[in-house]
Amino acid sequence: QVQLVESGGGLVQDGDSLRLSCAASGRTFGWYAMGWFCQAPGREREFVASITGSGGRTYYTDAVKDRFTISRDNAKNTVYLQMNSLKPEDTAVYYCAAKGGPNSASTQPAPYDYWGQGTQVTVSS
Repeated sequence: QVQLVESGGGLVQDGDSLRLSCAASGRTFGWYAMGWFCQAPGREREFVASITGSGGRTYYTDAVKDRFTISRDNAKNTVYLQMNSLKPEDTAVYYCAAKGGPNSASTQPAPYDYWGQGTQVTVSS
């Protein structure tokens, strides 16, 4: 069992930055690939970024590829999402998720076993 707690969301202006954090319980954090997903009102949950257990490989949706960076610190059981040049269309609830098996960081929500409660990101124009 893994528990995930996100933090770092908030209200910012167009062009600002935020760093989301997701703290995980347990002592086998490095065994899990981690992902960030977002969900805006009226939309399905969408992939943002993911990272393998070692942090050696990362994946991004095209819309954020040059603006967001996913990283992890396995010693702190934490995964991060650095969000730069934020846009109003980035407004959503952001969720982190954990997937058993460190070498495959899926871009789909279904393979992820554990989810956090989400943190709201609002970007005003």
